[in-house]
Amino acid sequence: QVQLVESGGGLVQAGGSLRLSCAASGRLFSINTMGWYRQAPGKQRELVATITRLGSTHYADSVKGRFTISRDNAKSTVYLQMNRLKPEDTAVYFCNALYGPGNAEVWGQGTLVTVSS
Repeated sequence: QVQLVESGGGLVQAGGSLRLSCAASGRLFSINTMGWYRQAPGKQRELVATITRLGSTHYADSVKGRFTISRDNAKSTVYLQMNRLKPEDTAVYFCNALYGPGNAEVWGQGTLVTVSS
């Protein structure tokens, strides 16, 4: 099993920055892709960014050029650096990991990011 714990959310003004962290524990050797998703009030959860074990990244169009996902395999932690934040980035951000040969899925508990205008 793998467990995920997010941290780093908070309140920031538009144009500001935040960095989210997600620490994994458990069967760390089996983790494949890790990623960040977000869910705004009244909306469906959506992909923000993903990163594979080897470092290949993928971003939603809405965050390209502003957000950067990175991964420290030695610390079993994935980060999301968010710059030039906009009010529409306000959401609960969830960490996600796929692990094991069957890519089982696990989610963190979420961390709230609020961007004021």
